[in-house]
Amino acid sequence: MSGESVRTAEASLELRASHADRDRVVDVLRIAAGDGRLTAEELDERLEAALTARTLGELAVLTVDLPESASEVVGKDVDRIEQRGASTRRGDGWMVPRRLEIASEWGEVTLDFTDAVITYDTLHIDLDMRVGALKLLTRPGVVVDADSLVFEYGGVKDRSAAGRGGPVALRVEIHGRMNLGQVVVRPQRRGFFRRGPRP
Repeated sequence: MSGESVRTAEASLELRASHADRDRVVDVLRIAAGDGRLTAEELDERLEAALTARTLGELAVLTVDLPESASEVVGKDVDRIEQRGASTRRGDGWMVPRRLEIASEWGEVTLDFTDAVITYDTLHIDLDMRVGALKLLTRPGVVVDADSLVFEYGGVKDRSAAGRGGPVALRVEIHGRMNLGQVVVRPQRRGFFRRGPRP
C-alpha cells in the first residue's frame, strides 16, 4: 500500500501537460505581468518555459509564487499514506497537498520539504501512528506546529529554526495521535531548497 501511495503522489508531477494546461498557465503569467508582479524579462522566460513544458510539475513551479497558484493546474487537496511495517518518503519535488492523512504502524514517514512545490500556505496533517517516527525535513519559511498532537509515550524533537523571524511560506499543522513514537523536525543536511522556476 505504501508503494502505491508514493507512486500516486509522484505521478501527479509526471503527468504530461495538455495544450489547455499550458494555456491556463500562460494566462496566469500574462495577468501577473499586467499587474506588475513580473518584469518583461521574467514574463518572457516563464512564457517560453510554459510553452515548452512537458509535465504538470514543470508548469506548477512557474506560477507557485503568484496569486493564482499552481494548485489550479496540479494541486491536490487531500493525499493519504497508509502503511504497516514499512517506510514511506515524500521528496524530490513532491506536490504538497492541502491535507495529508497518515495511518502508520511499525514504520517511518519522511516528508522532505527541501524541493517541495508549495501551492497552499497551510498543510494539515491528520496523524494516526503507532510505533514509528514522522520526520519533517524543513527549509527556511516552513513552520511546524504539533501542539494539537496527542502523544502516548512519545514526543517532538525540533532541531530546526526554519521560519522563525522570517516570512512563512508554509505552516504545517499536525493533529491526531501518536502511540510510542516521535516527531522529528530538522533541516535537510544537504544543499538548500529553491522555490520557483530556475533562472
